[in-house]
Amino acid sequence: MKLAGRFLKLSAAALAAVPLCAYSARTVPLDYNNDGKVNIFDMVTARRMNLPENELRRLHTFIMSGQYIPENNFTIDESCILEPKGTVHTGEGTFYGGGYVGGCAMLDPVSTDYWIVAMNLEDYNEAQLAGAYIEVTGELGTINMLVTDLLPEGKKGDLDLYVDAFPLIAPAEKGRVPVSWKIIPLDSAENAPVSYKYKEGSSEFWLGVQVRNHRYPITKLEYLDENGVFQEIKRRRYNYFESDKMGKGPFTFRITDIYGQVVIDENIPFSYDDTEIIQGHVQLPE
Repeated sequence: MKLAGRFLKLSAAALAAVPLCAYSARTVPLDYNNDGKVNIFDMVTARRMNLPENELRRLHTFIMSGQYIPENNFTIDESCILEPKGTVHTGEGTFYGGGYVGGCAMLDPVSTDYWIVAMNLEDYNEAQLAGAYIEVTGELGTINMLVTDLLPEGKKGDLDLYVDAFPLIAPAEKGRVPVSWKIIPLDSAENAPVSYKYKEGSSEFWLGVQVRNHRYPITKLEYLDENGVFQEIKRRRYNYFESDKMGKGPFTFRITDIYGQVVIDENIPFSYDDTEIIQGHVQLPE
């Protein structure tokens, strides 16, 4: 994220439109220029201090929305780490005629801006890699693909590419070819927070919720209960987290990705509309 350029180029008119929240440094520890306020000038100071990207995101979020993200909102849960970032997987690639609706990850409607791919059962891992964005390489080149479906008969490492995408990485007449792939950050998460979709039939007595637009695949989703304790929500293979104990919200969610990175998203409303995509307030770090 290149926050510095965006903030430094703000005109006087745009600057006036930004909510300059006046919190003391004791209340919100983001007052880097020690003027008693947290505003755009703290971003300039923070960039000059070469602060890490996580800290810049927290400051950016606060300046633009007034929402303070606690420092522990970017922690690492080592028990959830699946693999090191950039791990390369190998297997065989095939192709199929599956479309952009009806995939096991239940991400409909999938944008046709993405190439789609089905993943083998072992790597898909009970929907852990549903919605993963992967870089796939074959003998003819490399393309980025969104995991939307399941390849039950595939061995570990195997992928089933959308039929029109296969010729971009290997000659179509070969049908089955060696491929390598790795998980990469979802491009649409660069400038937008995570989002949520509730399953058909959800109510205050039972609901299914799906996390979307996550930078990296999700390992765990928890909600904050009435006693202030985070409770894990069980995940189904079809990529919904389901519970009969959450009530009608609004919810505070804690999201953990496959690299153990943790974010907390507050004040997420419930919706009976299973077609509505509800925007959150945070995004997983890079």
